[in-house]
Amino acid sequence: METLYKNIHQEIIDQCRQGNEKAQFQLYKLYYKAMYSVSVRILNDEMEAEDVMQEAFLKAFKKIDTYKGEVSFGAWLKKIVVNRSLDQLKKRKVQFEEVSEKNSQIAEYQMETKEVNVNTIKKAIQKLPDGYRVVLSLYLIEGYDHDEISQILGISNSSSRTQLLRAKNKLREQLKDEEIFSYN
Repeated sequence: METLYKNIHQEIIDQCRQGNEKAQFQLYKLYYKAMYSVSVRILNDEMEAEDVMQEAFLKAFKKIDTYKGEVSFGAWLKKIVVNRSLDQLKKRKVQFEEVSEKNSQIAEYQMETKEVNVNTIKKAIQKLPDGYRVVLSLYLIEGYDHDEISQILGISNSSSRTQLLRAKNKLREQLKDEEIFSYN
């Protein structure tokens, strides 16, 4: 199969297309940690994230013939993991705020920049409300833009921007109270 994207694991992917279980396990070992991290950032629950990741891999192996090589395999797989994670969130009936353009003006306050502790940030992100955490994770960590986030979550572009800003402000508040550091 001619691909548009040169995949470094193309040989393994081709073996997976032929149903080779060893190749599937090899591909799983290459990507499971990254995919688990994506899912746990969205779901904020390690057990749920593990289940979602397993289901995503099963779906990926079942649908691997639809992978056309237009993007990297990891990006294709990550999209499946993100969608499965969001489906799981919807089962929890997580609400994403819809914000009108009129009241979407939120001041982003500035703080002095100091040394950053990554583990403290991770814990602070986990404490965010689900809607804020998901938008922040999709935007800052997964690299989606607001148009993509609005399509994925079924919210407006301005709501995505507003929730990101609120999430960042809430993070600053949490980190300020702990008096460990601040960031902008």
